[in-house]
Order: sequence, then C-alpha cells, then structure tokens
Amino acid sequence: MSNIIVTGGCGFIGGHIVDELVLKGHSVTVIDDLSAPENSYFHFNKKAQYIEKDIFTDDCLTHFTGADYVFHLAARSRIQPTIGNPSSCFEVNVIGTQRVLEWSRLNCVKRIVYSGTSSLYGHQNKIPFQPNMPADCLNPYSMSKWMGEQVCKLYGQMYGLDTIVLRYFNVYGPREPLKGKYAPVIGLFKRQISEGSPITIVGDGEQRRDFTFIKDVVSANICAMTVKEVQGNFKIYNVGTGKNYSINEIARMIGKEEDIVYLPERKAEVRETLADITSTVKDLGWQPKFSSDIDYIINSY
Repeated sequence: MSNIIVTGGCGFIGGHIVDELVLKGHSVTVIDDLSAPENSYFHFNKKAQYIEKDIFTDDCLTHFTGADYVFHLAARSRIQPTIGNPSSCFEVNVIGTQRVLEWSRLNCVKRIVYSGTSSLYGHQNKIPFQPNMPADCLNPYSMSKWMGEQVCKLYGQMYGLDTIVLRYFNVYGPREPLKGKYAPVIGLFKRQISEGSPITIVGDGEQRRDFTFIKDVVSANICAMTVKEVQGNFKIYNVGTGKNYSINEIARMIGKEEDIVYLPERKAEVRETLADITSTVKDLGWQPKFSSDIDYIINSY
C-alpha cells in the first residue's frame, strides 16, 4: 500500500477521495486549514492522519517525506466569490499549487493528481469540450486554475514529475456544499426545499451543465493514481458524463414548478458545458457509472 497526501482533504470531493483511499488500505495524510467558507461541515475519517495547516506553512514540507502520491485539492473553489477577492484566489490556486509541486519534487513523489475545473473552457465554438481546446477563462477562479495547470505542466516537463489534471464537471452528491447563495445548484436547491424556501434560478434556467456524481469523480482520481504511464509526464482529462441537463430540469427533479423563482443573470458564467471523455475512458480505463438516472440519484441522498 502507498503513503498518500491529500491537500484539501476535509472538503466535499477531498473527503470522499480520502474515504476511498483509506478503504483500499492506503496510509493517508490530510493537509487542510479548514477555512473553506462554502463547506457545510468538514469531513474526517478516523483512519487518516490530519494536519490542520494551510499550504503556505513552511513545515508542511516535512509531511511530504516518504509520500508516494499527492492529490492536490486545496483551492479557492467558487467563481462568484473570487470575483470579489481575486488576490486570494491567485495566491492559493497558483502559488499554493507551485509549493505543493515543489515539495513533491523535493521528496520524489511518484505522481500528483491535480483537481482542475471545466469552467476554464468558457465560451467555445463547439461542444463537447475536449482537453486540447484553448482555455477561455471568464473569471479569476477559472484563470487561476488554468495557471495552476500550467505550473503542473512545467514541473512535469522540466522536472519529470508525473502530473495528471482532472477537469471536473459540476460535481454533486452526499456532503456537497449547501451554504450560501453560491452553493452548487443541486445542493442549493435541496437546501431551499428543506427550508421551505423557493428554488432560486439565476437567469432563464436554460443553461445546461454536465452533472457528475461524486462516486464517479472519486473513481477517476483512483484511476489517475494507478495508471501505469503518463505520456510526457503531464496529461489532462475531463471528468464528466457526456450528457447535460438544463438548470430548469434539475429544479423540477427536486421541487415543483411553483417552487421556482428566477433571478437576474450573473456575469462570467457560460451557457453550456458538456464533457468529451473519450481520452479519459481510453487512457485511464475509467467510465462514469452513475450518470444514467440522475433524477433517482439526486433524490436518494
């Protein structure tokens, strides 16, 4: 079994990855400063070790000694809040990523799996989105995550540090963020219904998103860790389903038509996302297994 570090491992996606790694018998160390304001709560697995520090703490380096793999999820991870505070976004998502890569390089880590975002595709002339498309960053969050990818690419090509980037498409599932008006829509809608509040949709609701269940995201991360070879020491993969739904469709799965209230459209958000997962399936041997019945899945947790 391997020694593994997960940065941001108390959050929604990171916590589920930690659970799966522990279940598979790995020794897991989580580095998380518990600062993410969007988290409804922080998840802890009793069989993992936790270091409550941010990635700018110099002695974090010591915790990378003996690590085989690193999953890097620590980030400022919401579009709208980063518009109001871009400096923190770039500091954490770019400089923080460089620090994690450098610590990994110095300790001869075998591979880093970097949690990326589909939001960097922005407005494209065609869909589905393919990993080789040029980025069209519409906000500080997507730009900072794209810059983080470029630092990963540099460390892969210059230092031979194997790095796989996984670009997530609208992840949902148990323990998803529920707090605040910028929570992801499925968690937000479920919270609003539970509180007896209206479902609030920004814009006309015809925006389409590729919603990906958390178990599929976790399995993609495990595949990225275990795949034997990374071509050129750096590779980007989409993690989605290849099918999308409108926000209106999602709202009607969770509530009723009369529950819906429409709000003014927000800037810096795209009209449609859809993942091309051809290379993910081919190279990583991964398939989304929970995409066929989103209505059932949404209402089962």
